[in-house]
Amino acid sequence: MITLIPIRILSDNDVKNILDIKNTVKCVEKAYALKANNQVRLFPMVSEVIFEGRAEMDIKSGMLKEEDVFGLKLVSWFGDNKNEGLPAITGLTMLFDLKNGFPKAMINASYLTGMRTGAAGSIGVKHLSKQDSKTLMIVGTGVQAIFQIAATLSQVQTINKVYIYDPVKYENASKFEYSIKTELDKIINDINDTYNKSWKQRIESVQFVAVENPVKALVETDAVITITPSQKPLIFKEWIKPGIHFSCVGADMTGKQEIDEKIFEVASVYVDDITQASTVGETQSAIRASILGKNNLTEIGQFILGNAKGRTSDEEITIFDSTGIALQDLAVSKYIVSKAEEMNVGTIVHI
Repeated sequence: MITLIPIRILSDNDVKNILDIKNTVKCVEKAYALKANNQVRLFPMVSEVIFEGRAEMDIKSGMLKEEDVFGLKLVSWFGDNKNEGLPAITGLTMLFDLKNGFPKAMINASYLTGMRTGAAGSIGVKHLSKQDSKTLMIVGTGVQAIFQIAATLSQVQTINKVYIYDPVKYENASKFEYSIKTELDKIINDINDTYNKSWKQRIESVQFVAVENPVKALVETDAVITITPSQKPLIFKEWIKPGIHFSCVGADMTGKQEIDEKIFEVASVYVDDITQASTVGETQSAIRASILGKNNLTEIGQFILGNAKGRTSDEEITIFDSTGIALQDLAVSKYIVSKAEEMNVGTIVHI
């Protein structure tokens, strides 16, 4: 007798109609907390450069015991796609039942990745920046920068100004400033907020400013999110002031770097995963330079559980190194599949 296994297939549009910012952040925070509580497993990451500087592939996998799921996400980045009017980042998430190993769902991972990565950067700002932080700087103007801004504005209500800095070309930052409110308006902040009304008001309350010189803007910046593929520092220690926070999101492979490793000399450092951050994250450069060791790193899940102290003063400099771990994808995917079943969304195929 042949057993046909039902699998739910969810498109990017399905995900966009289900996933909002608030629930994405909750899922990612839960994933970090479960990790700190030893309720998960992370499997070895596969990272490969397909074409140097133009295309990369990542496979991240793991399991969430409490959610009874395991799975993987394969994501590719093809930088030249933008010249053809195509998205640079594409991928698939596959979710499996931990009880019997059966596949549960296959999900287009493009929007999912954008949302969960944005959530991660915002969690760093939310928990580690000064409580009255008013000014955010985004370094990088790719699509992911939109999600970083969206999640941070959702989670940190005191922010009323966003500086936009593109390390390659000022014109990119200027174009981004012009389009950002329209792009933010396309994202659902709270699925229970009919017509996204409160989110639209939040967007309008914020001033967006493209900057050519980051040094001047950093004088009044409280939190920085870096989201670039850079392999050299873009912000240097002598440029920053006491009390600033960094969420470093771009570094996720060996050799990548976005901030001066000397900043780690004067900062408290938090990571999503110690092993991954120290080998492929922003932290790798400071460890190679013997500025700090793994024992100087605190996983953000320990703070969320209340086992780590977090920021201790308005003068303290903090860094959150978010390399992106499979647990984020699995937690968000489980939420998406649960909502899809509830709403009868997606296509069921039998294999």
